[in-house]
Amino acid sequence: MGVKVSVIVDVHNPGDTADACLRSVLEQTLPAEEYEVIFVDDGSTDGIAERLDTVAAVRGNVRVLHLPQTGSPARGRNVGIAAAQGDYVFLMDQGDRLERDSLARMYDRAVETDADVLVGRLVRDAGPPVSAFQQSRGRADILRDRLFALLTPHKLYRRAFLEEHELGYTVPGGHIAEQAFVVRAYLQAKVIAILAEQVCCHLGERAEPDDDPRTVIAELRSLLDDIDAYVGEGRHRDRMYAYWFRSTVLRPFLGGRFAGSSIDRGLHFRLYSGLVLDRFPERLDRYLPVQLRAVATLLRAGRLDQLVILANSSRRAGLRADLTEVRWDAHVLVLGLTVEVLGGDGQPTRFRADGDRLFWIPPRSVDASLLRDDVTDVTSAVDRARLEVYVRHADTGVVHFLPVAYRVERIQDGRRHTRAQIVGEARVDVTAAAMGEPLRPGQWEVHVRMYGGAHQARSRVRRPEGPLNCLGVLSQQPRTRLVVPCWSDSGELGLAVEPRSFPESIALVSPGVTVRRQDGHLYVVLPVPYVPPSGGPPVELVLRTAARGGREVSAPALVEPGVPGEIAGQLVAKVPVKRVMPGPDELGPGAWMSSLRTADDEVGLRFGLEIRRGRIAVRPTAAIAPARRSPLGRDTVLHRIGRRLPGARHIVRLARAGKHRYLKDTGDLKDLRGLDG
Repeated sequence: MGVKVSVIVDVHNPGDTADACLRSVLEQTLPAEEYEVIFVDDGSTDGIAERLDTVAAVRGNVRVLHLPQTGSPARGRNVGIAAAQGDYVFLMDQGDRLERDSLARMYDRAVETDADVLVGRLVRDAGPPVSAFQQSRGRADILRDRLFALLTPHKLYRRAFLEEHELGYTVPGGHIAEQAFVVRAYLQAKVIAILAEQVCCHLGERAEPDDDPRTVIAELRSLLDDIDAYVGEGRHRDRMYAYWFRSTVLRPFLGGRFAGSSIDRGLHFRLYSGLVLDRFPERLDRYLPVQLRAVATLLRAGRLDQLVILANSSRRAGLRADLTEVRWDAHVLVLGLTVEVLGGDGQPTRFRADGDRLFWIPPRSVDASLLRDDVTDVTSAVDRARLEVYVRHADTGVVHFLPVAYRVERIQDGRRHTRAQIVGEARVDVTAAAMGEPLRPGQWEVHVRMYGGAHQARSRVRRPEGPLNCLGVLSQQPRTRLVVPCWSDSGELGLAVEPRSFPESIALVSPGVTVRRQDGHLYVVLPVPYVPPSGGPPVELVLRTAARGGREVSAPALVEPGVPGEIAGQLVAKVPVKRVMPGPDELGPGAWMSSLRTADDEVGLRFGLEIRRGRIAVRPTAAIAPARRSPLGRDTVLHRIGRRLPGARHIVRLARAGKHRYLKDTGDLKDLRGLDG
């Protein structure tokens, strides 16, 4: 059988940052004789070239091509494609990392769908998620599936398709030329498929483009010519034009670089205003958000002064996502949400109301007479405001979108102003939220993204002002697992799947602690997400002074069950406290760290106590001893190593993943070995 996939990696002076990439491409589940790896070295001088030659000498499916330095990956990719022998080629950068089975999965799906181009699920460590990966597609549509948000090289291309259409990168080529290669492939492909169920590639950091504006405009004109050649006049082509009009032409005029420096500002304005008049007619403005419609209007009017004022007056929008309800419906976590976009001043966005019509209010320093009502009208945008809710795995960055039902509400704010708010309900089915599969173990963050009227913004979901019911629920699919709603130290909602132990399940929700002083004792009450039928192992609360070499006070804790399926249980500890000359088993003035101890383990809690002048205050752990505690309060040898040695964090995660989980797959809840610790 011949080579199925050729992986092409452009390399230039990566140092040790390419280690993960090298391992990931060499350790694929696809048999070595069925795929090849082509490293194209762009004149590296840091020793990577010799290292790659050593790898190629002992691996028959690895080749290294050495080029003189060009400063651009474009030529290297062209050379790699020309040398490839696989039925398909996959392009990636030196900082990226493949999942072990990604080549096999992508190849099988490409053959199954007869795809010329297959887009495997990509994950970024930061930044917004990509909506295109909400579901797999056998035949994706460029606009419907938002494929223009996926213009990086990371695709599986049929090699015969690339050769037939003579597709290659422009050399040397800038940022837009790189995107143009993908756009031409999209436009000429008979079938584009999306593989969304499994993560295929983790994207590394990519340098921000810093191309000369003349280069950008020349490459953009060429790209638009390509669109003209394959797409006839009409709404379809206008929407494609609008993407680059929005992202490449107009958005930089609201950025800090344009606002903060006058260097070459006039040249930038002249070049882009000429491009707008030549290639972007006013009919495209209907596809733009209102601020960019204003930028387009001022560009066409030749008002550089007003563009500078607008750029300096515009601030990034924020988002307020209030959690109004948390409840379990069997194994489905239901989140009630109220979401509203905030302006740059942190206040809810207001619109001018005129009957049923709503209008954007430009910054006061901008000459509003230059902006017609049809430019500032946001009625349709407000009515079509939408909400997305998704969960993100804290360690891997994997994102899954959640089903959400919502409605847009207009709120009267004075006689002539209106606000837009979305009221919705998201559902987290822990057995199927991961594209029909159960959520993997670990910490999941809950995020919200809203597109509404004048702005779009995203944010974490924050806990309500009152207490959060952190009731944990046992999910029976695919095995018995505990799932616990919890929140970060800054009050952001999350979901913990499969805590490793009974004490750690309590530590996750320990910011919900309450304390009460009575009759010379301090009563510490902690929520308990799930109380096993046995009542759990014996536990004691340990309090230590934050100073090194300090005292320790411990007290046995009583675990009380709550109401099954409705209210979490609680743990109560009674600790003696004395203001003056406390004894060895009594709390006294000072700062105290907290933890839970069982016969086998001790787990740090996420709060501490400060006792000053007879007053007792609860503080986050980080506020008392931030340098000595990990996020969940654990301070084991592995955690200390992970904080100091490069690459050790990954080893720590593997070691943690190998531990026994709190609940085991035994088939019978009563026989679960993990219930007692």
